[in-house]
Amino acid sequence: MGLLAATFAWTASAADVRVFAAASLKEALDEQVQQFEARTGNKVVVSYGASNALARQIDAGAPADLFLSADLEWMDYLDHRHRLAPGTRAVLLRNTLVLIAPTTSSVTLAIAPGVALAAALGDGKLAMANPDSVPAGKYGKAALETLGVWPSVERQVARADNVRAALVLVARREAPLGIVYRTDALAEPGVRIVGTFPAATHPPVVYPAAVIAGSATSPAAAALLDALRSPSARSVWEKHGFGVAQ
Repeated sequence: MGLLAATFAWTASAADVRVFAAASLKEALDEQVQQFEARTGNKVVVSYGASNALARQIDAGAPADLFLSADLEWMDYLDHRHRLAPGTRAVLLRNTLVLIAPTTSSVTLAIAPGVALAAALGDGKLAMANPDSVPAGKYGKAALETLGVWPSVERQVARADNVRAALVLVARREAPLGIVYRTDALAEPGVRIVGTFPAATHPPVVYPAAVIAGSATSPAAAALLDALRSPSARSVWEKHGFGVAQ
């Protein structure tokens, strides 16, 4: 089906593909989209945001052709509501979770059980995506719970709407520390990585993707998904710090 969809997209008239994508994908996906548009003549319009907000918008009928989520839960949410085109769902990418500080900060922390995170924060805030709903926040909370320090910092969490908003708080030095994906930290020169959370402290950070059921441009959307999974796309993803799912 992937080859057929790709062939159709190359031979059919140009189509607009509407993509809803996790905010952490922005720089890498923008580059992939630019290459796809140049090859196919199709126009791709991407709306970036928190995966939970995007999934709810799609479920409410927002016009989307392709969804790229930052976790499995919100893709499952749409799958259970029969919002995904059958046979198109796939795990696309992997990521890691990191603790960041402004580049001007000299803080050092070894991320291990009992890490002195509260002491490092002092009176400051810990910038995170909302840990109750946004994937990056949920991963971060799980990691801190595993390390045994969540109760000591919970009241100091600055809950951002998405992971990029948390990144901005640290880059602007409005928060001394934050939890984001490694790819976010690499995209923002105003922050540095203090440490990486061990993979065993939180669920795997994976990015599933799927075409939306009833998409008016499903052949072009399927072709874009095929392109994002192709060997030629791998170097772009890896340049921006993502791991490619096997």
